[in-house]
Amino acid sequence: MYLSRRRLLYGTAGVAATSLAGCSAGEETTELTGFTGISMPTKTSERWDIEGAALEKQLTDFGYQAILEYGDDDPEKQVEQIQGMVDQGVEFLIIAAIDNRSLGEVLASAKDNGVYIISYDRLILDTPDVDYYASFDNYQVGVLQAEHILQRLNVEEESGPFNVELFSGASDDSNSQYFFQGGLDTLERYTYDGTIRILSGQTEQGETSTERWSGAVAMERMTGLMEDYYEDERLDAVLCPYDGISRGVIYALEDWGLTPGSDDFPVITGQDAEALSIQLIRDGEGQTQTVFKDTRDLAGVASGMVKTIVGGSEPEVNDLGTYDNGFKFVPAFLLEPVSIDESNWQEELVDSEYLTEEEIDDAVEPQAEEYDPPRN
Repeated sequence: MYLSRRRLLYGTAGVAATSLAGCSAGEETTELTGFTGISMPTKTSERWDIEGAALEKQLTDFGYQAILEYGDDDPEKQVEQIQGMVDQGVEFLIIAAIDNRSLGEVLASAKDNGVYIISYDRLILDTPDVDYYASFDNYQVGVLQAEHILQRLNVEEESGPFNVELFSGASDDSNSQYFFQGGLDTLERYTYDGTIRILSGQTEQGETSTERWSGAVAMERMTGLMEDYYEDERLDAVLCPYDGISRGVIYALEDWGLTPGSDDFPVITGQDAEALSIQLIRDGEGQTQTVFKDTRDLAGVASGMVKTIVGGSEPEVNDLGTYDNGFKFVPAFLLEPVSIDESNWQEELVDSEYLTEEEIDDAVEPQAEEYDPPRN
């Protein structure tokens, strides 16, 4: 079950040097204006709405022109949108990729036009043309999720065995590997000594993946796991990498006959601090934890990189040797995520004005999730 963190991405021969985009030696240079294209993946997850708007506002507050577009989970549409931005003359691209292996050709076109390329949250793979990566410590996200499970199960005091199942994110999102690896590494000791059992035996990313990060896909898989392995067994926890997946798992367990908040309902982790999941955590309705990545801060890192380059300097980075995209180790600036549960959601989310009480109270399932029947 062990996977080396260094082998998370298939490429092992990266270039550790930092390289700047733009004109090469001897070419005529022009003064940068900060004109930036922002390419976000979807509006089905509320975080991308928040981040897209934050990036656009921060850049325009700097006095820069910005274009913001959403790809609607369609890789081809995102490529077309990015090419359109290049054709309009953007000097910078901030891209949260839908399919992070599909952008090589359009980024080569952008680089031919001297565009600086910032990979946002999701590392873009299979291209030498990414200049910087702005994200959170995604490995630590998985660590926090698994630590929550271990704490809630009280594994240091109770011998178990405890039954846990694993979910991972979309297979075409490189972040999924880091989340999953962090969780696996943290649980590993307890799986080896028998304290934790994974009855399905599904411990690889491929067999645990959830395409499009879809709650409906997660619900279907969780139903199958219950039918195949838990007719006569108790399920103690589910490691879920994202709030939408968490809720899909909860709906499957409800349909199985379990009552959220009851003693026999499993521990359920998540990520992104979506308002509906915070509602569930607050009210004791199934989900017990999420990981908060303050997207306002991440947007600030990416827009700050643009501002620094426009000002003639190199952006600050704090990681040069972890994020190998198949061509090089991409210089990165990583922020620290925060674990959220019933004890700190108010302080971390409401008091910081990331969410309001009203937004939490009124939160509903996104219409794009194709649950049958609809869940709300």
